Amino acid sequence: MTLPEGVRERWVRTGGIELCVAELGDPGQPTVVLVHGYPDSKEVWSEVVSRLADRHGLHVVLYDVRGHGRSGAPKPLRGGFTLEKLTDDFLAVVDAVSPDRPVHLVGHDWGSVQSWEFVTVERTRGRIASFTSMSGPSLDHFGHWINKRLARPTPRRVGQLLGQGARSWYVYLLHTPALPELAWRGPLGRRWPGILRRIEKVPAGDYPTPSLPSDAAHGAWLYRDNVRTRLRHPRPDAHAHAHVPVQLVTPSGDRFLSERLYDELEHWVTQLTRRTLPAGHWIPRTRPDRLATWIDDFVASVESERADEPAGTSRESSRVEPVRGAARSRYAERFGGQLVLVTGAGSGIGRATAFAFAEAGARVIAVDRDAESAARTAGTSLLRGAPEAWAETVDVSDEQAMEKLAAKVHAEHGVVDVLVNNAGIGLSGSFFDTTPEDWRRVLDVNLWGVIHGCRLFGRQMADRGQGGHIVNTASAAAYLPSRALPAYSTSKAAVLMLSECLRAELAGQDIGVTAICPGLVNTNITATATFVGVDAQEERRRQKRSTRAYRMRNYPPEKVADAILRAVERNDAVVRVTAEARAAYALSRYVPRALRALARVTPPL
Repeated sequence: MTLPEGVRERWVRTGGIELCVAELGDPGQPTVVLVHGYPDSKEVWSEVVSRLADRHGLHVVLYDVRGHGRSGAPKPLRGGFTLEKLTDDFLAVVDAVSPDRPVHLVGHDWGSVQSWEFVTVERTRGRIASFTSMSGPSLDHFGHWINKRLARPTPRRVGQLLGQGARSWYVYLLHTPALPELAWRGPLGRRWPGILRRIEKVPAGDYPTPSLPSDAAHGAWLYRDNVRTRLRHPRPDAHAHAHVPVQLVTPSGDRFLSERLYDELEHWVTQLTRRTLPAGHWIPRTRPDRLATWIDDFVASVESERADEPAGTSRESSRVEPVRGAARSRYAERFGGQLVLVTGAGSGIGRATAFAFAEAGARVIAVDRDAESAARTAGTSLLRGAPEAWAETVDVSDEQAMEKLAAKVHAEHGVVDVLVNNAGIGLSGSFFDTTPEDWRRVLDVNLWGVIHGCRLFGRQMADRGQGGHIVNTASAAAYLPSRALPAYSTSKAAVLMLSECLRAELAGQDIGVTAICPGLVNTNITATATFVGVDAQEERRRQKRSTRAYRMRNYPPEKVADAILRAVERNDAVVRVTAEARAAYALSRYVPRALRALARVTPPL
């Protein structure tokens, strides 16, 4: 595996060994130091480093931990990988690459484990500005976490201990003499790239590097020299607190570390920002775009806070905003900084959904065929907490316009992380009163608009290979037949089935697909709906009466928006939002004859 073009290498000598250090970007910009984990080398960061340096303009430094990659290994190996010696190495690297300014530290796996040591020991104070941790807890915090559960073994705590104990199976094996070395230099080393592709969904390529067998064999001493000692005798509370702001990135699909390990992290960190990703353990390889954005946002917020501080202000007493923009939602941990596109965002469910994502700190693209409505939604999204928001005027039924929108969004903002195909229109009337033109109009917007969005933006998600989520707004009408809604119900039933099919196809690429099925929601869809088979005066009367009925139900679109964010967070397949939507589904499953009888009733409009 090769690092990006333009990388500069140097050698730093520390403790009798030489470390291979690589740099990219302008040294005059904030310096980010990336520390790799086990059994990796610095090249695990190759996808992240180019994004941080080229797209975000940072000075990026990465190095091979002793005994890994092109760095030298201590002799003897036993006792050569203690946290104290790893801290010596880190300080030597920092003194060489950024002698006058503190650095922003980023660690993954064992790179994060040792970085927790760096940000809690006194001798590094003033040399580190911030720390982004992923998939690697502090051994001291872990030890206290274990002791607390052993001291008061409630059923829940015992379950947490057993759960993490099962995930840590590999740690026990790494403590056995000679066996890990034999395995890594033999069959495991040869099969490891395939294991990562199948289980962790790491893209195929030139990762890991040819040095993997020796890296893994040497790295076993990271565990042997540190784990047992620190877990049995963690440092006291006063000596395990981080003296810098910390950003914790937790992959929700991590096979090796339970999310519960971080439940009490606020006890150890004064300034903590939490992020979650629906991904496995190796997120530097599977989610480089998202990591680069979060790291850049965190670095920018810390640098801004440092610039505003009076001279001599303690870093532990100041407050750092988690991202650019005021993320206030409980979903900020999951969606902060993500790029979300919502169609039909000018009003109703679409507008409420754009606002909900904005409050979660997402970057929002509000799409609507009405330019003023889209602009208002984008402007209010900024006030609600979105770090950035844009308005786009597009008719989702126009294939060429949607293609241009997809190309523009990709060129100017990147790949969308969450797509919400929400735009839709209402049409009511009997089948024989519905003209071919009526059918085309409702299918063009309600169905083809969804198809265009899924095809264009879903393709970009798939090509990026870093996951994503698509939300399609269907309706309870998708499974609730009615003599008054043949065209509308048909369009929404098609959206529901399209979503189910697409979900099956994209599951292997970590792209979730959700169909949202609201019932009677208080939006303006009834006020703008078309009623066929009647004159204009009667149509206006029915619009007003339908609108009055929806207002009496008074189910707000904000609740639908909350259901959408929750569905994306949990990767739900189908969400029936209102009570009547759930009741109608129950009838369709268990009493279909009653539902068909109900469909024959003429609505009292």
